[in-house]
Amino acid sequence: MSDYPEYENKMKKTCEALSAQYATIRAGRANAAVLDQIQVDYYGVPTPINQVASIATPDPRSLLIQPWDASVLKAIEKAILASDLGINPQNDGRMLRLVFPPLTEERRKDLVKQTKKYAEEAKVAIRNIRRDAIEKFKKQQKASEITEDDYKIAEKDIQKLTDDYIKEIDNISAKKEKELTEI
Repeated sequence: MSDYPEYENKMKKTCEALSAQYATIRAGRANAAVLDQIQVDYYGVPTPINQVASIATPDPRSLLIQPWDASVLKAIEKAILASDLGINPQNDGRMLRLVFPPLTEERRKDLVKQTKKYAEEAKVAIRNIRRDAIEKFKKQQKASEITEDDYKIAEKDIQKLTDDYIKEIDNISAKKEKELTEI
């Protein structure tokens, strides 16, 4: 059965995507990853902020965004205000400063809810990969390409793979929730 690496790869990518998604959730400290999802209208083309400006972290609670082209400053400010970041940028005419306030208890709870939602979406993706794999092996068995024993073994192996990656998602999620509640 050489088909497992394909499914294991897909499950691994799901975990990596979840980790990347979690990086965009701010946890009390300034992290440039929170800007990754925000697109700026740069001459009519939606462009990530980090492709039109340099982003610096002068201290743990703030980010400095300095566009390479001063004409895009207003567009960056507008994109940040339109995002769900919940921070008003301070514009000094040359650069934007984002000051991250300490998280309130209510905001922490919202972020933990968001974390759980992302984890559940990742688990659904893993289960969909499992379903696709089992359907493939079922078709192979019906077409007499593999025996029923091989099918049962494949089904058991795919289930174990699924359980391992669901556990991995739980670990990633628990780590992020801990990070959000300990600040």
